[in-house]
Amino acid sequence: MTAPHTPSHKHSADHSRTAPPSYGGAPSVPEEEDGPGLQTELIQAALVAVVLTVSGALFGLLWGKLAPRVPLVADDKAVFLKEIEGEQAIGADGTFILLALGFGLVSGAAVFLWRRRGGIPLVVGLALGGLLASVVAWRLGLLLGPGDDVVARAKEAGPGVAFDAPLKLNAIGALLAWPIAGLAVHLGLTALFGPRDPEFAVGPYHALNEEPGRNHPYPPEPGTRTE
Repeated sequence: MTAPHTPSHKHSADHSRTAPPSYGGAPSVPEEEDGPGLQTELIQAALVAVVLTVSGALFGLLWGKLAPRVPLVADDKAVFLKEIEGEQAIGADGTFILLALGFGLVSGAAVFLWRRRGGIPLVVGLALGGLLASVVAWRLGLLLGPGDDVVARAKEAGPGVAFDAPLKLNAIGALLAWPIAGLAVHLGLTALFGPRDPEFAVGPYHALNEEPGRNHPYPPEPGTRTE
């Protein structure tokens, strides 16, 4: 039996000021810095969506210029396709999809380089902005293309003279090409080059004891006996 062990006031004060010990002898890991905050993330996501939507105008200009035209010809009774087996209509959809994939790749990489931390609001802004930009490009391309009044344009061209059909997007699902490509690129870059969570090792429970040679994880209470 030993005498009651009463820790001194100095020891208690020093112990209260001591940082919690690390487990397994591993150094304590500082807390990871918090993100920019929900309000800031929402503002950044809205900014991304607005910028991408505006860039849809450039997409529409390129589509209206690069998409192949469908030639039509008219007689005194009706309007016909000049080339029945022509693939110009399919080419217009393909041009739209290729441009959308290119814009999606660039936008996804640009958003990642701007904000490497990512976050759900930023991803939603990227997807929504890509979709709105595709809609803007679609409608703008139709406005800049040949007019929709085929009969008037056939009369203007005259019988047997070919003229361009209105630009159309037959595959409406092509509007999803930009957001899908942007999300794929952004998530892929985030997985490869994004920040990693800190790793730390957890040792045995008895490593909590700060004083070597003791079997108790914490100092005994005043007035207790130890054997």
